[in-house]
Order: sequence, then structure tokens, then C-alpha cells
Amino acid sequence: MGFNRFPGQEQSVQLLQRSLERGRLAHAYLFTGQDLDELEALATTLAKVLNCERPIKTGGIDSCDDCPHCRKIEGQTHPDVHYVRPESKTRVITVDQLRDLLQEIYLKPNEAPYKVFVIVAADRMNEKAANAFLKTLEEPPPNSKLILLTTEPQRLLDTILSRCLRLNFSGAAAPALAPERQSWLLSLTDTAAAGTKSLLGRYRLLDVLLVELNRIKESVEEQLSAKSPLERYPDAEPAMREKWEDELKAAIEAEYRRQRGELLSLVHWWLRDVWIEVLRGKADAEANSLLRFSGLPGTARIAARLDAERATENLQVIEQLQRSLHTNVQEALAIEVSLLKLHL
Repeated sequence: MGFNRFPGQEQSVQLLQRSLERGRLAHAYLFTGQDLDELEALATTLAKVLNCERPIKTGGIDSCDDCPHCRKIEGQTHPDVHYVRPESKTRVITVDQLRDLLQEIYLKPNEAPYKVFVIVAADRMNEKAANAFLKTLEEPPPNSKLILLTTEPQRLLDTILSRCLRLNFSGAAAPALAPERQSWLLSLTDTAAAGTKSLLGRYRLLDVLLVELNRIKESVEEQLSAKSPLERYPDAEPAMREKWEDELKAAIEAEYRRQRGELLSLVHWWLRDVWIEVLRGKADAEANSLLRFSGLPGTARIAARLDAERATENLQVIEQLQRSLHTNVQEALAIEVSLLKLHL
């Protein structure tokens, strides 16, 4: 996958390509955006272009995707390209993981021109890990590049932010919803609009949300388990299998939390639409351009029942829920309490 495979990210990609062509690539980047998988793919592509044996220079420098370096980096088997992910039981990047990185970064590259270190979900670094990383982040050794990825840059320490060149890969427009997610959102909004003032109605709404979260969790477990070395090497040593099991559990939890965050962001955007409907009144047709999800019948029905204060409180409730889910709260209980607080 080369840079030409990221439609909608042309502006930030062109900045990277110009820096590569002029030999002025920063020593540390912070890639931000809405999709962590896309950010990781972009970081992998940058690592390929840096180390490509036959780079393409037509219409902006890019990787050939065919040389040994490109193939190894794409398969995440290159000895000079390293990934650090949240893998501890607390789903954070620990100081021990960063110390392992620091030991590796000061060694010479094994076979490529550059060593590249990708910190996936950098906002999950605990404070000790972040502080241990600061000096190296500011002055990494020659021929080393650091790429931090996050969908939540506001959770990073200011000292980390100040040492990285930030590139935003959110894209110019909001990504289109998949058909199954559109169908789910319609079901959620219809349920919310249909008499949720009663306790039974609220629990119906809770059921719509929890069923979807359970589906997401099962899907994540199935997909990541199929990719785990546990499936490919059933006869591996017990110690290695235990390590893989811990890594799989951590990866499943991290990916589930990411997708859960996306789902709750969807609810947040919809409640923002309700808020806009409340503020604009019936006369302001121009406000349609501000709506993220136009055409949902439940939006206008709920807006007609609310005032601006209650619509604003709904946004605050969802924002608080998203923050609390980054702590050790019990998920189902936190969601239940939040839905009961909504004005619908």
C-alpha cells in the first residue's frame, strides 16, 4: 500500500512527500485522525518510502511495494521497523515497553537505511512511560524516526505534543457510514424517539446499544484470534503461548475500546444534530448543512420535545460517559446510568 491509497488525505500526504523529497523529514511525528488502523497504515507506508530500494518519484515520492524492504515492512516482519502497542493488563503502554524501545533505538539499523518506531495509541502511555520517552523523543539518534499515532491527542502530555510535528489525517469530510451502521443508527434514533420517557423505554434504548457493543466485541475477538500466532503455531512452547495469549487479550481489549469509542462518538454526533435542531427552530432551513445525519425522523421528533438547555446537557452526558470509560468503571453500569440521564 502506497501513499496513493489514502483518498481524502492528500493534503497531509503531500506535506510528507515534499519533506521526503527535500530530505527534511522531522525526527518525530504525531499522526492524528479518526481511524487508528488508517494511521498505522500511513505510518507503515512512510516507513516503506524511507527504506524503499526503488522509490517511485512520479507525482510525489512513493514506495514501490515490491522490493524486499517494502514487502517485509508491509508484513510487519522487518527487523528495523518496530511497533509498540498497549499490551499490559491495564491496556496502557508501560515504562518497560518504552525501555525496550530505548534499548533498540540506539542500535544501528540491521539492513535498512532507517529504523522506524511506531507508537500505536500513544495516548495510552502512562505518565512514567511518557516521561522516560521525552529525551529520546526530542533527540533520537541519526537514521531513526519516531511516529506516534492517536485518535485522542488531547490525552497526551504537553511535553510529548511539543516534541512532535503534528499531521492531521482526519480528512476534509466525515467518512460515510457503512450500511449496517446506518441501519443501527436508524434503529437507535427511532427507539429513542418512541416514548423513552418511561423506564421501559429507556431500557429498550439501552438494549439497542448493548446488543451492538456485544456484536462488536464478538467480531473483534473472532478477527484478532484468527490472526494470532496461537492459531498458526499450536505446538509452540507453553511460555510463548502464554505470552501470545496475553498479547491477544490486550489487543482484543484495545481494539474493542477503540470501536466502542467510535460507536459512542456516533451517538454524540447524533445528539449534536438534535441540539442543532433545537437551536435553529423550524424556520432555519440553512442549518440542514450543519447536520451530520440528515433525514433521521427521530432527530426532529426529539428536538421538538426539548429546549436548548436540555439538548446541551445531553451532549455533556455523552462526553462524560466517554471520559469515564477510559477509567476502570463497569461498562454496562456506566452506560445504563448515562442513558437514564438523557433528556429524550
